[in-house]
Amino acid sequence: MEEINLRNYAYLGDAVWELYIREKTIRQTNNAKKLHQITTNLVKTHFQSELLHFISGHLTEEEHEIAKRARNLPIPIGRRNIQTEYRQATAFEALIGWWHTNSPERLNEILLLIKEKIIIV
Repeated sequence: MEEINLRNYAYLGDAVWELYIREKTIRQTNNAKKLHQITTNLVKTHFQSELLHFISGHLTEEEHEIAKRARNLPIPIGRRNIQTEYRQATAFEALIGWWHTNSPERLNEILLLIKEKIIIV
């Protein structure tokens, strides 16, 4: 099986995380503007960075290594003003994408952990 690179896992993880959040937020309001605001607050870089910190104590050695490698990926020039948060968010997204592809049951464990400890919706 061909290995997917970390940037592609992060790309996939971004979509998986946003879909997860959208599935949760659609029950919050019928107002499109409010719905967009709620969703964007939960998928933004700062929040993902906080989530990586929150789950870090629950990661395996392999997962820590994936996060570490993803944090060290080159970042776009425009993101350099929030470099630390962007790197952490990329690591979070890479883990989500990796779990989605390689271990859906582990992804569900992490999502339950996040849902139980941090009020998402």
